[in-house]
Amino acid sequence: MDASPDFDFFPPIEPRRTGMMQLDELHAMYWEECGNPDGIPVVYVHGGPGGGSSPEKRCWYDPDAYRIILFDQRGAFRSTPLAEVERNTTQLLVEDMEALRKMLGISKWLVTGGSWGTTLSLAYGQTYPDACLGFVLRGVFLGSPDEIEWFLRGMRRFFPKAQEDFVKWIPQPERHDILTAYEKRLFGKDEDARMDAARRWFKYTESCSLLRHDPALVEEAAKNDTVVYGTGRLDAFYFRNSMFLEPGQLIKDIARIAHLPVAIIQGGHDVIAPPVAAYTVHRAWPGSVLHIVPDAGHSPSEPGIRRKAIEVLEYFKRNRRFDAAALQASGPV
Repeated sequence: MDASPDFDFFPPIEPRRTGMMQLDELHAMYWEECGNPDGIPVVYVHGGPGGGSSPEKRCWYDPDAYRIILFDQRGAFRSTPLAEVERNTTQLLVEDMEALRKMLGISKWLVTGGSWGTTLSLAYGQTYPDACLGFVLRGVFLGSPDEIEWFLRGMRRFFPKAQEDFVKWIPQPERHDILTAYEKRLFGKDEDARMDAARRWFKYTESCSLLRHDPALVEEAAKNDTVVYGTGRLDAFYFRNSMFLEPGQLIKDIARIAHLPVAIIQGGHDVIAPPVAAYTVHRAWPGSVLHIVPDAGHSPSEPGIRRKAIEVLEYFKRNRRFDAAALQASGPV
């Protein structure tokens, strides 16, 4: 099956099989497999960290060509217990991915991810380079203190109303440390207050993710309490712990995966994960292909992001590599 000339989504499909993988005595991880069991193995690494893999993500990949693996990270969406932060670190998520690959009998897979999913994809690849065919990274986030501070405060330069709504319900004396104020509520004893804080966090993220803000889409997305709760709590927890990464770790260790092909797709007006991170990865990774989508923000639902991602995946299925000229890679940004 080939994508349409406009690189639209492939038709909806159902998993061939699903499961809950017991990770330890506390955590169990949801996973699913779609598409061609003899196809190119590809894994989708979701954002958040607590966002989970929506069924729509199956439709990015040609089901005739790819063996499509989706999973929900510890504490996310269908994994249990929901929003649990105990025994939840980047290093454990990396080991969960590797355990899943081995359980499924996959020798190597194409690692694809967006937003926080790019962070985890890079951390996984740098730990297990021999398990990777290559990478497709969308909306690069490196987990640096600057990026975290930008999310909490800097985005008000572009989305002042969204940031005001994010902050104004916090009492004035606590607003100097907005992360601590949210943690107090996200991890407090009051169940309603936890959910309220998570929903406000989620709406802030969604409100800043689209180039063309659509309040109706934000409200619709915020109706999924499971995703909202997991995103709010796990985002804040990972932010507090600097994403469990050493400063500059993912760039410093690029050499471990620099021999592998990578395509980087970045919204030119991405406010949540500004393009400088994608460009930093591109400059550090010889042979990387960077495409800046000029009329897109952060969300994978942006038409330009979707088209380029599917074009890249279509190219890889035929060539097992990425080519800058063929994919019309962008120049410096």
